[in-house]
This record gives sequence, C-alpha cells and structure tokens, in this order.
Amino acid sequence: MQIQKLPDGTEIHWDGKHYDADNAKYSVDIPFYLNEACKAKGPVLEIACGTGRLTIPVANAGVDVTGLDITKSMLDAAKLKARRAGLKIKWFRADCRSFDLHRKFKLIFTPFNSMLHLHDHRSLDRFFTCVKKHLLPGGRFIFDIFNPDPGFIAAHQDKEYPIGKYTDPYTGKQITETENYFYDRAMQGTNNTWNYYSGGKLLYRRRLRMRCFYPQELELLLSYNGFKVIHKYGDFNREPFKSESRQQIIVAARQR
Repeated sequence: MQIQKLPDGTEIHWDGKHYDADNAKYSVDIPFYLNEACKAKGPVLEIACGTGRLTIPVANAGVDVTGLDITKSMLDAAKLKARRAGLKIKWFRADCRSFDLHRKFKLIFTPFNSMLHLHDHRSLDRFFTCVKKHLLPGGRFIFDIFNPDPGFIAAHQDKEYPIGKYTDPYTGKQITETENYFYDRAMQGTNNTWNYYSGGKLLYRRRLRMRCFYPQELELLLSYNGFKVIHKYGDFNREPFKSESRQQIIVAARQR
C-alpha cells in the first residue's frame, strides 16, 4: 500500500506518548463509538486510529476491530498499549486515500475531526472510494467533525490563545499549549500553528491546516460520493443537529 504525500496533521502527531498525554481527558466520544461498534455485529475498521484511543476499548468489548493510520509514531504507541492489554488487533500503516485491506466491514468510522486533514476534492473522492470499497452490504460509515463557527473564527484570527495543558511524558514537566491561526478563504480552512511551552520557554512549534466543511456542503459532498445520510447528530448524546451544534456527527450508508 503506497503512502503518498502525507495529509496535513501528521506534523502534530510526532510522538504518540505526547499525543496520549495531551488527549488523556478527552473521552466524550468513547461511549458513542463503542455502542456503534457493538451493534454493528460484524468487523469494524477505524480509519485514523491514532494511538488506539478508541480502537482499544472497542477491541476490549470483544469486537473484531482493525486500526489504520498513516503515522508510525501513533501506531507504535497503539501496538504497545494493545500488547500490554493482552489484545490482538490488526494494525495497518496506510494512506486513507489509497488502501486495500482485502476485507470488508460492517462499520467504518473516522473520529476526532480526522477528515479535516483532507483538503482537496481529489483526496476526498479517493478517501470516500476506499470507504465504499470496504463496506459490507448494509454497513455504516460514521465520522465526526466540528461545525464551523464564523464568529469564533473571526474573533480568534491572528491571535495566540491558550488551548490546553498536559504533563510531558518524558520529563514530567508541565506543557502549556497555545494556538494561533488565520483563515484561508481560498482553501476554506485554517492555517494553524500550535506552540508548546514549558516554564515560559518555547519547546516545539507544529503546523497544520484544517479544512472547514459547512453543513449543507458536507451533505452534498457525501451524496456526490455515493453516500446517504441516515442520522446527523449535534453531539455524542445523539441530540439532533442544530445551528448552534458544535459538532457534525454523521451516520451514513452507501446509496443503492
């Protein structure tokens, strides 16, 4: 499986241990995806599985789950955690736009805004083609992305603001994260810089771009690529999607 030019986002995933420390408190999506994986009653594929934050709880529930990611550091951390938990999970390092696992799945899911790292139509078309190719009849494709807020984007444009803190997994020191970005109207997304400080000193600077998908555009994009939306939620409690919803959570199926 050929790995092409890496999609944006891989730069900030330079170390699986840092990623896990940074996201240790984020668990709001676990019950939702665990429920969907269990009720799929068949094999499950997680695309952009990262360090196995979701893959491992799903496997621990007895689900036949496969994890796919493009970043070696993330998969290395996932494999280590799975071994320590005594779980046998198939892991694949592959590009989500060009993979063939020679297997089909009842559920394919792509969590945690991962689809936002794909910006151009060709990348998106190829990604959706791979998903369709790997779905069993009656299977579901689920993903979550944020719902763009023009007011927030305008208010934070070209400003550095804090986004979080965590403990460095190697040194034990406190890491403070800040972000600054500008909105690229031609790309329809943000050019972000994440800054990592300890004791007031800049340790790392990581860059990425994140595509914005507006609600009506997203549904047209899915339809164009051969999917129909079964459910659309505004949060992981399955509340209906509304204008003020912070997330777009899509449950889709292949069009007949």
